Amino acid sequence: MSTETVTPAARPVQPPESSAARPPGQGRAATGFLLPFALLYLAFILGPAVYGLVMSFFDASLVRPGLGGFAGFGNYTEALQSADFWSSLWHTLWFTILTTPPLIVLAFVFALLADRVSRGRWFFRLAFFAPFILPSAVVALIWIFMYTPELGLLEVGLAKIGVTAPAWLGDPTWAMPSLAVTTIWWTLGFNFILYLAGLQEIPRDLYEASAIDGAGPWQQIRRITVPMLGRTTTLVAVLQVIASLKVFDQMYLMTAGGPDFATRSVLQYVYDQGFTNFRLGYAAAVSMLFFLVVLAVSAVWFTIVRRQEKEV
Repeated sequence: MSTETVTPAARPVQPPESSAARPPGQGRAATGFLLPFALLYLAFILGPAVYGLVMSFFDASLVRPGLGGFAGFGNYTEALQSADFWSSLWHTLWFTILTTPPLIVLAFVFALLADRVSRGRWFFRLAFFAPFILPSAVVALIWIFMYTPELGLLEVGLAKIGVTAPAWLGDPTWAMPSLAVTTIWWTLGFNFILYLAGLQEIPRDLYEASAIDGAGPWQQIRRITVPMLGRTTTLVAVLQVIASLKVFDQMYLMTAGGPDFATRSVLQYVYDQGFTNFRLGYAAAVSMLFFLVVLAVSAVWFTIVRRQEKEV
């Protein structure tokens, strides 16, 4: 009696499982898990955003109920003609310019160094990420003490080497750079962790092969590390630009927008108009304009970074 040998090629290929073959309750279970988040998103994100858009077309105020009289595009026209709005917008953009490049470059450099240490790697990860978990009020207290005239650590340290310290938070020229330094120290850890995770995804075989071919450390960074971290850099850049544009806490707590409104951001301008001047409709219109600015800047930055990523 002969037996037939069935080769792997002769075996019938099983078709992939279609969505129709899945258990009927699986889709309902997934929907049930997503429903609480969808309700919270609708109640606290999408709903207030739509209500803010509607409010921006009315003279809504905190001192009277309801939306008030219909203003049309009057709030938007007033905001675009306001020198205070454009000034606060420039302060926000200037802060973004001061903080975004250092927070990207320093995070990459420190992550690269921490990834290459052989001992105590956990300590460096903790040291760089620890400030990020501090509340904004604690960070403000720490750096206000650092910047305090005659008593602050920075002024005492500079005095020992014969350098006269400026009024860090009292001089309009130095106030914004001082806030930028505080922000870099505070938020560097988040980008650091993202880059560190990206570095761990790069196969070590690439470095070993390049070392055999005679590539040095700088060539490995340029030819392997930087291109392989292109997507991570794009993510870090976009998130950092958006985060810097939304600055509020440290400015409000450390300088309250001063001196002479030199550090008042757009969000603080919205806060002042809505909760100090009680003009909720106008504040909502400014918020919508700022949303368009954030959307446009983020899109442009994302396009530039992606184009550079393709050229590398």
